Amino acid sequence: MTGNVKQEIEDLRAELERHNRLYYVDAAPEISDREYDRLMAELQRLEEAHPEFDSPTSPTQKVGGEPIAGFQQVEHRVPMLSIDNAFEESELVNWDAGLQKAFGRENLEYTVEYKIDGVALALIYQDGELVQGVTRGNGAVGDDITSNAKVVAGVPLRLETETPPPVLEVRGEVVIFNEFFAAFQAAQVAAGEEPFKNPRNAAAGALKLLDPKQARKRGLRFVAHGMGYVEGVEWPDYISFLNSIRQFGIPVTPDVATAVGIEKLKLAIDAMMEGVAHLPFEVDGIVIKLNSLAERDELGSTSKSPRWVRAYKWERYEAETKVQNISIQVGKTGTLTPVAELEPVQIDGTTVSRASLHNRDELQRLGVMIGDTVLVEKAGKIIPHVLRVNEAARSGAERPFSFPEFCPECGAKVIQDEGGVYVRCPNPTCPAQLRETLIFFASRPAMDIDGLGEKLVGQLLDAKLIDGIPSLYRLHEKREQLVALERLGEKSTDRLLGGLESSKQQPLWRLLTGLNIRHVGQSNARVLEAAFGTVDEIAAQSVESLAAVDEIGPVIADSVHQFFASEIGRSLIDELRSVNLNLGSPVSKVAVKTEGPLVGKTVVVTGTLPGMGRDEAKELIRQHGGKASGSVSKKTDFVLAGEKAGSKLTKAQELGIAILSEDDFRAMLEK
Repeated sequence: MTGNVKQEIEDLRAELERHNRLYYVDAAPEISDREYDRLMAELQRLEEAHPEFDSPTSPTQKVGGEPIAGFQQVEHRVPMLSIDNAFEESELVNWDAGLQKAFGRENLEYTVEYKIDGVALALIYQDGELVQGVTRGNGAVGDDITSNAKVVAGVPLRLETETPPPVLEVRGEVVIFNEFFAAFQAAQVAAGEEPFKNPRNAAAGALKLLDPKQARKRGLRFVAHGMGYVEGVEWPDYISFLNSIRQFGIPVTPDVATAVGIEKLKLAIDAMMEGVAHLPFEVDGIVIKLNSLAERDELGSTSKSPRWVRAYKWERYEAETKVQNISIQVGKTGTLTPVAELEPVQIDGTTVSRASLHNRDELQRLGVMIGDTVLVEKAGKIIPHVLRVNEAARSGAERPFSFPEFCPECGAKVIQDEGGVYVRCPNPTCPAQLRETLIFFASRPAMDIDGLGEKLVGQLLDAKLIDGIPSLYRLHEKREQLVALERLGEKSTDRLLGGLESSKQQPLWRLLTGLNIRHVGQSNARVLEAAFGTVDEIAAQSVESLAAVDEIGPVIADSVHQFFASEIGRSLIDELRSVNLNLGSPVSKVAVKTEGPLVGKTVVVTGTLPGMGRDEAKELIRQHGGKASGSVSKKTDFVLAGEKAGSKLTKAQELGIAILSEDDFRAMLEK
């Protein structure tokens, strides 16, 4: 009987650990909170009845023990240094130039991640078990808060590996997610307490509580983003380190990107900034690090901060206001976006009266109701967004918002993207989609048509002078009607017609950007133009040949192929041809070999090749009948690895993929 109970306890522990990983690490929970609590209660009952099976790494140990007498101070074996800041893009450019000079080469590889506004914590594991949690303190000495660290969600008491490093120190941030902080603030107000002003202060206070049970009540979570002292294991780069500790069961900072060279780094930063509004926690910048750990060691640190990292920070401005209403905006691809109509409020010298709530899931996550008091944030180049609801300010008069089942513009029944979060109007003739498509087509990122702005597009549609993109280029036939429009006149009409005529010669990538093809932005449009040259050549490709282009891949390829294969797409191109738009020019083609060791093979290029650039290597792969891919998978045939090859080489070795040196590659081409 005892043996059965022991097995039941071990099975429950394993099951709870699996669910902890699914929830905190993989963000893919399988059971409800209630079912999780039921399993935990059953494990606690069995452990209390059978203390002979106690384990210091049982999930029940995260519930919280007795209050402790105080915190001991601990010296960090590797100092927890601060990070130098950059507030302007030019500062990053100068930093990159200095690193290029130090290494004697261009196009260094960086990682880009969010600067989470939490409380720094170091977790120390010995032989796979958590033995210590230490605060940053003054960088040299911190407080031992192990008891409180154990109750932080996402902190595994034991690493999920059979071969743990002898010593592993993982560093990261303790945060309180915005939705939990809103509820915590409301509870403080209800109890007559002074509420914390922001999640970071609440997290810092919780970590210093001497009672772990009280610390646990604040909903603390841990997110890893670095390492301290380590024994018995090495990684080639930061991405490999993050992948390893994630496999160990430790949650890592989300959406980490890599970028080679300063120009791609700028694009990666801009892309991450666009995602800030969707994050469930607060951030105050972007952190840029050298990916290579060997390069980091070579650069070293000053007495205050490492030389291999910068924090690109921005000023954050916040204000509270009320949600007067929630409306739905239909975008150029039919996406239904909920928008908070706000009581106007001044933030950093700007009057803010509207804020996107992004999608139905985001609306539900924030829990915004009509009449709510919300905190709105404006930071750097980020569009003002709702940070969280002030639940303590609710009066009971607030009303929930029901997401529409039918398009508010045309009445079509809406659909949700398969496997996605966006709800769309499927009607291609929806007037809202047409309006947003035309506005974007004329905008600076696309065709950059001088004299054609958002208000004028609305006027032209209302006057029925245009009914689609091609009709813009026939407006010269309606000059008298244009001049008669309110606030247009002779001068503005001539400017508009001149802007339209000039735009006919815009490069093909601008036209591809403006055509409203899903997943195709400026970067992908440039890649398509460089690879195929003309619209006709792109339209002639199969999904497979499009996907074979580096940086395109199967999702974008499928979307591009569907557009050009559709009746709407073909008709639109024919009309644009008839009004003399630039549809591209043929690219010089090199005959692709049909025989040889690379024909039909997928090759990934990584690292620095002394005798050729990566782009040259990829072009040679394509000329010899192969596919140059950007990522390693089971379908990869070869990895061409140069000096300082990183995570791609590691993954290839794990998968048993053949590794080629530059000499191997050249010998293969000679065959």
